[in-house]
Amino acid sequence: MLFLCQHGYQLLLERELMADGLTVNETGPGWAGAEVVPGDAVPRAIDELAFPHLTLLAPREIRGDSVNALAQQLADYFLESLRGERIEAAWPCVFLEAAEIPGLGRRTSGVERAFHELLTKKLRRIAKLATPDTPRGSGPARGFFVFFSDFGRVFAGRDAWRGGQRRMADDDLAPSRSYLKVEEAYVVLGREPVAGETVCDLGAAPGGWSYSAAKRGAKVVALDNGPLKGGAFGHPAIEHRLEDAFKFAPREGETFDWLFCDLVEEPHHVMENLVTPWLERGWCRHFVINLKFGRIDALALLRELRASGSVFARCAPGVRLRHLYHDREEFTVVGHLRA
Repeated sequence: MLFLCQHGYQLLLERELMADGLTVNETGPGWAGAEVVPGDAVPRAIDELAFPHLTLLAPREIRGDSVNALAQQLADYFLESLRGERIEAAWPCVFLEAAEIPGLGRRTSGVERAFHELLTKKLRRIAKLATPDTPRGSGPARGFFVFFSDFGRVFAGRDAWRGGQRRMADDDLAPSRSYLKVEEAYVVLGREPVAGETVCDLGAAPGGWSYSAAKRGAKVVALDNGPLKGGAFGHPAIEHRLEDAFKFAPREGETFDWLFCDLVEEPHHVMENLVTPWLERGWCRHFVINLKFGRIDALALLRELRASGSVFARCAPGVRLRHLYHDREEFTVVGHLRA
C-alpha cells in the first residue's frame, strides 16, 4: 500500500504505520510505502489512521525515462485492468506528485495529458467521463490513481481509500485561516451545521469557525475574551460572549447541537477540562475539536486519544481523528455523541 500525507509529515506517518503493525519499506516527501508481512499484527482499520489522506491499495510500480513511455505504460495498465468492467458514470482519474522536487509537477501534468490522449484514442466515451479530483468524503474509491514519487517512477492503482482530507476553498469574509480547518472537518465527518441548529464555539476569536456555522444558518454562541473579526464581527447569528471557555457551562437542561473547540492550549489541559465534561455530560450532539501536538509526542497523544478508556471511546463510538490538509502541528477530532 502507498500512503499519502501532508508534505513534511511523512516521518510521523511512518511512525503511525509502524505502531499499527505495518512494515514500512520506503518513505519520501509526503508519502510512505508499507506492506503487511506474514506474522505482522495489524490492529487498526485503515479508516482509523490519522495521517494518510489517500491510500493506494495494491498499486503497481511503473518506471520510464520519458513522458511518452510513462503515459503508454499507464494506459496499458489501465486498459488491462478494465477487462470485464463497465464504466457508465463519472470516475476519478487523479494524478498527484511528491512535493519538494522542482519540476516534478510539470512532468506529472505532461504524462497526464499524454495518458488522456491515448485513452481518448482507445475509449473516447470513458475518457470523457474522467474527472481529475478525488471524490469528497471518506471511504473506498474506484478509478485510476497515479502518484509520481520521482520523474521516472510512478505508482498507479485502481482502488484507493480516502481519509476525507482535502484542500478547501477560502471565503473572503472568513476572519482567519482556521476557517478552512472546520470546513474540511465537515467533509471528514460527513455532516455540517444546518439552519436552526445551535453551536457553542469555545475559544472562538477571531471567529473563523463561528462564521462557518453562521453562514449555514446555525445559531452560534462564541466564547472568547478576544475580538471577532471579518464576517464573524457583528453577524446576527453569532452571540459573542466575553467569557473564559474553561469556565463556561450550559444552563441546566441545555444541549447544543455542536461543540467547536480550537484553542491554543496544551492538549491534555483541553481534554481534561473541556472535552471530557462536555462529552460525559452530554452537552452537545456533534463535535469538531482541534488539539495541538507541537510540544508533545504526536504518537503518544494518538495512543491516548484512541485508548479504550478514553472519553471518545466511552462517549462517541466511531469518532474520526485526522491530521487535516489544513492542519499544522495538530489533530482534528470529529464525531457524534452516543445516542
